[in-house]
Amino acid sequence: MRLIEDADADDPILSVVNLIDVFLVVIAALLLTVASNPLNPFMQENFTLVKNPGEDTMEVVIKKGEVLEHYKSSGDMGEGEGAKAGITYRMKDGSMIYVPE
Repeated sequence: MRLIEDADADDPILSVVNLIDVFLVVIAALLLTVASNPLNPFMQENFTLVKNPGEDTMEVVIKKGEVLEHYKSSGDMGEGEGAKAGITYRMKDGSMIYVPE
């Protein structure tokens, strides 16, 4: 009887199964952390995401409720009609102040 018990205790597959269980628990904890992150933009009701701002490959994603709009930059300069609405000043501390005309 003692020989049979020792053969089961030395089985290397049992330690591999335990490692897989540990990795599954770690993966589940990481997925829960990512899903509950308050900075996750897809968890918010409304948000605007800008990828590569100021470059030719700039993209803008806007989510309003369940509607998702995606805009890509063509790299061309835009033009249109409009009028000057005011002046913006940058303060020494880095903040911006907008003064309407």
